[in-house]
Amino acid sequence: MSVISVQNNIGLPKYKQIILSIERAIEDGKLLKGDRLPSVNKVCLAFSLSRDTVLQSYDELKKRGIIYAIPGKGYYVKSVETTIKQRIFLLFDELNIFKEDIYNSFLKNIGKNVQVDIFFHHFNVKVFQKLINDSNGNYTKYIIMPTDLNDIVDSVKTLPVNEVIILDQTNPELKLYPAIYQNHKKDIFEGLLKGKTRINKYKKLILIFPGFREPLGMKLGFEDFCAEYNFEHEIITEFTGREITAGDLYIIPNDRDLVKVIENARMQNLKLGNDFGIISYNETPLKKIVANGITTISTHFEAMGKILAEMVLKGNKEQIENKSSIIMRNSL
Repeated sequence: MSVISVQNNIGLPKYKQIILSIERAIEDGKLLKGDRLPSVNKVCLAFSLSRDTVLQSYDELKKRGIIYAIPGKGYYVKSVETTIKQRIFLLFDELNIFKEDIYNSFLKNIGKNVQVDIFFHHFNVKVFQKLINDSNGNYTKYIIMPTDLNDIVDSVKTLPVNEVIILDQTNPELKLYPAIYQNHKKDIFEGLLKGKTRINKYKKLILIFPGFREPLGMKLGFEDFCAEYNFEHEIITEFTGREITAGDLYIIPNDRDLVKVIENARMQNLKLGNDFGIISYNETPLKKIVANGITTISTHFEAMGKILAEMVLKGNKEQIENKSSIIMRNSL
């Protein structure tokens, strides 16, 4: 069998010998794009191997995007790019500046010879399930951002358990999997606590919480803080049609609501940081300069991307809570 060579007693697992043989055959031009590989049965017979050994090697090459399978017909060369050692399926909820920071940091730290394919489920369960189903078996790693979606755990469990990493949010049903995540309940509670000296001057704390894309932990952490320290508080789903009262402090997860509140304050001739206050969620460069500086509670997104890359490269199986902090500015 000219394209595959398997030897005994050379200290290299036989499935890896098959992989290396096929890589070399592609690099030497013996196998071209579209060429059919020797069947699993032929390789088994030629080298007295089990089907599992041959399938393991073919599956590894399939995950890396080098070969593909046609049911009932066999395996074929899909790509002659053999330097790609890992193909990573990266499923985000949506693209925004925070996710872009995670993504760019991940790419910066993952190194060469890795292909990253990014997808978005847009908080749609059916889209999530379809993307998982369509990708299954085609990647060496699956990085999943499940957010607070219901009915998605069964889909995640169809993926190889050792190849999944959970990103940004996790829950008890996903505790089997390694993760790098935010603890939103703890982060907002501790952020408010660290800012309490400034928060004490406000009469009422108001959380704008639409509840569609925002993690529930934010709301729970806010409620716990207000209850423990006896702050008058209110939770609203939207700011539209509302006037700001002097002494209000707004905690705002969504930047669209942040803009609405600042615009409304200008119309009411209220001075941010004196007449009322704002704490925004998630740090961005603009918040350093908008309205003379917006106080934020934020996780460290670049650190999250770096830790994620390390988990992939080192095979880390931990669940890691990403650090968060409050950045004090003039809005508080």
